[in-house]
Amino acid sequence: MSRLITEDPFVPPGPGDFNLPPIGGDFGTFHLFGQEWVLGVTKPMLQIVLAGILVFVVFYLASRKRAMVPGKFQYVGEQGYGFVRNSLGRDIIGSHDFQRFVPYLFALFFFVLFNNFMASIPFLQFPTFSRSGMVYSLAIMSWVVYNLVGIRKHGFAGYFKLQSVPSGVGGPILLLLIPLEFMSNILVRPVTLALRLFANMFAGHLLLILFALGGEYILVHQPLGYAPVGILAWLMFIAVAILEVLIQFLQAYVFVLLNAMYIQGALADEH
Repeated sequence: MSRLITEDPFVPPGPGDFNLPPIGGDFGTFHLFGQEWVLGVTKPMLQIVLAGILVFVVFYLASRKRAMVPGKFQYVGEQGYGFVRNSLGRDIIGSHDFQRFVPYLFALFFFVLFNNFMASIPFLQFPTFSRSGMVYSLAIMSWVVYNLVGIRKHGFAGYFKLQSVPSGVGGPILLLLIPLEFMSNILVRPVTLALRLFANMFAGHLLLILFALGGEYILVHQPLGYAPVGILAWLMFIAVAILEVLIQFLQAYVFVLLNAMYIQGALADEH
């Protein structure tokens, strides 16, 4: 008995779609941890540099000609600054200490936001932070900032005591709570901070690829009777693309909000 095997031309999207090849060729390969690694400049690398340049240029132009009655560009820049200063700085860190952290929070928010929005810009259409390495680098920088802030205020031993020993708790229960608090406040925070941003950018882009390619496959390669399903997939693609713009903003906001909360916790006199 023979069996007829037909090859399905549809290739479902997966994590491999996020491994973009180097631009202009690679500079070589090496093996580490049983994996082959390629040296080269990739699209996310260029996007992260471009986002940094855009943040500087946009707000430099917005503040270059400051006036008592702001123009439209200056007004937008001031509103962006005021949003970060008040809702992410003063309201979270507190009116006594927040001002010195505003430049960091401001630059971080718009840097993450510009990178996230690149997923919705034609011809770029790739979220920079859907690559975990990019996000973990940012999370490590945040981890260094808020820990240094706490150590500078409380001293090395005092800071780690505040972060590891809950106030008002004593007795044998501390044998359980101290390791848990240390892991939660010192070790796990950068991991969860990075995973939240990475997972949202990765999952959203994967959904867009699925609906776009799935709809195209149904309309082009399947019988005409399946056309309504293909059209529905493209409508879902449009709906998810609009929702993604909101998620891109929210994830930038949440990332910086958590940074501000961690700084506030590092400065606090009690845990």
